[in-house]
Amino acid sequence: KGKFAPGARLLVLGGPAMLIGLGGGAASSLASGQSAEDLDFASVQRQNPELQRRCQEVIDRCWQLGEDNPIAFIHDVGAGGLANALPELVRDGGRGGCLELRAVPSAESGLSPLEIWCNESQERYVLALAAQDLPRFDEICRRERCPYAVLGEATEAPDFEVRDRHFDNRPVALPLSVLFGKPPRMHRQFQRRSLQLPALALPESTLGEALERVLRLPAVASKQFLITIGDRSVTGMVVRDQMVGPWQVPVADCAVTTVAYDSRAGEAMAMGERTPLALVDGPASGRMAVAEAITNIAPARIGALGDVKLSANWMCAAGHGREDQVLFDTVHAVAMEFCPALGLTIPVGKDSLSMRTTWQEGGQEKAVTAPVSLIVSAFAPVLDVDATLTPQLQVPLEEHPLFLFDVSGGRQRLGGSALAQVYGQLGDEVPDVEHPTRLAGLFQLVQQAMQQQMLLAYHDRSDGGLFTTVLEMAFAGHCGFHLDIEALGEDAVAALFNEEAGAVLQVSTDQVQRFTELARQLGVSSCLLPLGRALAGDEVLVNAGTRCLWRDSRSRLQQVWSETSYRMQALRDNPQCAEQEFLGLADPDPGLSVHLSYAVDEDIAAPYLNLARKPRLAVLREQGVNGQVEMAAAFERAGFACYDVHMSDLLQGRFHLREFQGLAACGGFSYGDVLGAGQGWARTILFSTLLRDQFQAWFERPDSFTLGVCNGCQMVSNLRELIPGAECWPQFIGNRSEQFEARFSLVRVEESPSILLAGMAGSHLPIAVAHGEGRAQFADPASQAAASSLVAMRFIDHQLAVTETYPANPNGSPEGITALSSADGRVTVMMPHPERVFRSQLCSWAPADWTGDGGWMRLFRNARVWLG
Repeated sequence: KGKFAPGARLLVLGGPAMLIGLGGGAASSLASGQSAEDLDFASVQRQNPELQRRCQEVIDRCWQLGEDNPIAFIHDVGAGGLANALPELVRDGGRGGCLELRAVPSAESGLSPLEIWCNESQERYVLALAAQDLPRFDEICRRERCPYAVLGEATEAPDFEVRDRHFDNRPVALPLSVLFGKPPRMHRQFQRRSLQLPALALPESTLGEALERVLRLPAVASKQFLITIGDRSVTGMVVRDQMVGPWQVPVADCAVTTVAYDSRAGEAMAMGERTPLALVDGPASGRMAVAEAITNIAPARIGALGDVKLSANWMCAAGHGREDQVLFDTVHAVAMEFCPALGLTIPVGKDSLSMRTTWQEGGQEKAVTAPVSLIVSAFAPVLDVDATLTPQLQVPLEEHPLFLFDVSGGRQRLGGSALAQVYGQLGDEVPDVEHPTRLAGLFQLVQQAMQQQMLLAYHDRSDGGLFTTVLEMAFAGHCGFHLDIEALGEDAVAALFNEEAGAVLQVSTDQVQRFTELARQLGVSSCLLPLGRALAGDEVLVNAGTRCLWRDSRSRLQQVWSETSYRMQALRDNPQCAEQEFLGLADPDPGLSVHLSYAVDEDIAAPYLNLARKPRLAVLREQGVNGQVEMAAAFERAGFACYDVHMSDLLQGRFHLREFQGLAACGGFSYGDVLGAGQGWARTILFSTLLRDQFQAWFERPDSFTLGVCNGCQMVSNLRELIPGAECWPQFIGNRSEQFEARFSLVRVEESPSILLAGMAGSHLPIAVAHGEGRAQFADPASQAAASSLVAMRFIDHQLAVTETYPANPNGSPEGITALSSADGRVTVMMPHPERVFRSQLCSWAPADWTGDGGWMRLFRNARVWLG
């Protein structure tokens, strides 16, 4: 963002105007029901990620030009639509502006001037660029098939004018000084009122009944039904996703990504929220939200607490009851006291003051009000992504001990906890952080212990309390544990279910003395309590000294914890698939495993890396594709010179396939990922004489190879009539689960002609999966039989048997088929994503001895060796 000259063109980039978002401005400051009903409905938004992808590609192409970047100024379109974005654009650029309203692209011809100007359609940006840079910008947009429109130009005079040629008038004509004149500051007033709440009066129930209720509460239970429908491997830079360990249990505390494809540095992200506590004590809820964000991000190798930055999202039903008072007190406690005491800053955030909705029903007024909510997002640079700890308990020959770090110093307040909620109560005393130095001490202890390799596992204590925390660690480690909570006090229920800030740490047996000494040096040894140990097997045992409080099996409790997710998944997806996954939790499961027919770190392409000439590889994509960068990174690591080739490049003659030795068709959301999107991509080739002849010549060349992945696999498979020896290939249709599947799945490499999988037959290893249409469908049984010798990979279960059972086979392909080769081996198609796991750091789980290359790096090096 910078100053631009008079005459600069003012543009809108992205999608058209739509009759949506018009209630956004009102809905963010008024409670629903206070405004007109049609305005409430008009605030509804829509999403178009594929168009957002195209906009992002245009922006990326521009900034990658460096000093020649044509964009002089850019501003996103959000609240207020163009009515907000364009005046801010010209004001911040030091200019005025003159625009034509009818130049705004519109999806509906009947929009009024107000609706065109103020609608909040997303996936749009407004830009300023010099007139001489417009042709270059136009070329970039045409290449990416991203719509844009020139609306007008910047003026010297600081005025803002919008003309409407349809009505021959000027809907807007104002000096910017009037438009952005300083309005009076908002003032809110409230009278302080005290709150009297009844204390908790929990029923006399067994520990087991309380535990099962808590484990089924949605805030505590598994969130797997949500996690597996989101692409968690895209970019090929994801180190730590939600799924942990060989059994892929969704219990990760934080997210970690790399900064580059050749670096172990990265960034970590985590969240914290304690909204139910605000019903009792707003400031406590704010402090606990910040504390949870810190305890969640602590297992990433960050260094200093001061490196963590926070984003705060505040929500409140302003003007209702005591909510203004609670908001004021909470903001003051967090921003003026707690964060300064920790040395933390909150450089960014947002708010919504409309957390109440009202309506009339049967002559009665009804309302739903959300409590004051603070959602804290924490971000920090990571020194070494390999050092990230997970909740997975380690159970080798030695029984490594568990410790509880209790930030509260022994307090065990149950107000607002999951336990209180499952018994329909709230309580009058909630968890809090009275001593910020203890929280800082926890962070410092974990970071220094990680640096000295003392810790094996880590998990923060939050929803559900200590019992849930250790259980989730056992779920991830597929093991049992013995706890002794005698040191935690007489009240076992309070000890096991309170949600005070803290964490459970597994310490290596030979490091216990050094670890406790480190805690003493940091002044936090009083917060550190011995808890028990993890054990191989399935037994879960909780004692208080010699008295047994609870005994159960880990597998049964994991089913209880997973049942809420299963019930929701069964309502949303194919219920048979959901049931298969749920019932499988009770079966013996050795987890993910690896067996390679080659050495993982053997670089067979090394002799070719220093050659002056690098083979040229076309990384082919269509509009909306999002997997091209990681594909290029993997092939570049193997010694290729990679070129970004859009389908529009081939159509316009900017590239020709004869210039390349390799072709990789990438995955992503081509054509918005509508059903059969890959088939649509293929038809742009089959129905174009220019492209059909070019691709047919390419596939007939004996010195070329092709890889199609995910959406690219679907596309290439639909070109089988052009590919010699691929006539029996299947097409790929919707997953049997009726849902997008994002998994880390086990596959076996079969004996096939594929040159990319040479020397890999007999190996089995996990691979990233992210697709909605991956089920192979053959034209007839004869075609499937004919394809048997061309099958390159199959899904297998954790017992290493080829499977059609969900979720080991996430799409339901017959005989587990998920990759095929042409008869001569030069064309390979596969649904999974080897390019997203070519480094060991990128695998959601990997063997401990993988420290550099991932097992799939061999595929890309095979291509380089084959070319010679």
